[in-house]
Amino acid sequence: MTSTTDSSRDAGPRREFGFGIYPGALLGDESGIVHPVRPDDPARLAAALDLLQGAEPGFRIRIYRSFARTVTPPPQTPDGWEPYLERPGRRVDLVLQFREPSGSRDGWEAYVRSQVREFGGRLGAVQVCEEPNADLPVLDGSVPGVLEALVAGVVAAKDEVRALGLDAAVGFNAVPTLDPAATFWPDLGRLADRRFLDALDYVGLDCFPDVFRPVPAERLADATAWLLHTFRHTDLPAAGIPAGTPIRICENGWPTGPGRPEAAQARALETVIRTVADRAGPLNIDGYALFALRDADSSGSSPFHHFGLLRDDHTPKPAFDTYRRLIAELGPRLRESAQRERRG
Repeated sequence: MTSTTDSSRDAGPRREFGFGIYPGALLGDESGIVHPVRPDDPARLAAALDLLQGAEPGFRIRIYRSFARTVTPPPQTPDGWEPYLERPGRRVDLVLQFREPSGSRDGWEAYVRSQVREFGGRLGAVQVCEEPNADLPVLDGSVPGVLEALVAGVVAAKDEVRALGLDAAVGFNAVPTLDPAATFWPDLGRLADRRFLDALDYVGLDCFPDVFRPVPAERLADATAWLLHTFRHTDLPAAGIPAGTPIRICENGWPTGPGRPEAAQARALETVIRTVADRAGPLNIDGYALFALRDADSSGSSPFHHFGLLRDDHTPKPAFDTYRRLIAELGPRLRESAQRERRG
């Protein structure tokens, strides 16, 4: 492991805080892919994205693609995303999943580079691998050799971004480490050479407090703050990732459904997003993306069916206006804070 835990190390110019969302309804649960009961209506979703973004100058649209050579990879999601980028300043938050079951990286780096070239100037970020520390069938943590693919993919993506002169951040994401015996971060640290660390513009956190482990409403802010603090001060240092590397929330949401009223979704998201915003400066957090825009099945029995701000018929839940209002309120405040830090 390269020792680079010095908090004075600067991973590059600090990026202003940005908001985003996954605009589809297709998703994965513990056992496989969940397909929406109604197809996406790109025109209605594009209109919803316009309302969410408001006057915010930058807004990231999260798109998932997968690499596999010996099996059919999962489908791109969302399909037909191009209309969502018609508004000026909107950029793609591209997720490249490593889904080759053999663990072979043959063709992986070339695939990463080809994706960077394909999206070009539309890219705002390239996330290499999807939750590589989560050992579930639909996630990259279940694939052998994922750590080696992660390191090689980050380096390849950054090399291509630099070669093309693009303004796109390169990073990876992870879920919270709740098992004290988990070895993901130290194992990554043993592979994290100088090329990898120099290529790394951010590390993403996917967190869903009060979704898979219940948290009382009055403790949700504290639980969220603990996840953020632990990620910054425990997990990343274990891999030798310096404090100068920003973190960002790549996936966060709260599902409705049986026993989970829509009004509670709005309250939970407001609590989490405000907690993230309040700690953006002290913990060097540069963004938040919500999962997801639309339900897969608003009549479904599983919480995975109900993560959307919109119901499956594209009508809004109360949380849609909550997220719209928070972007309008917090976006200017967080940009001003980042500008003050740069001047300071």
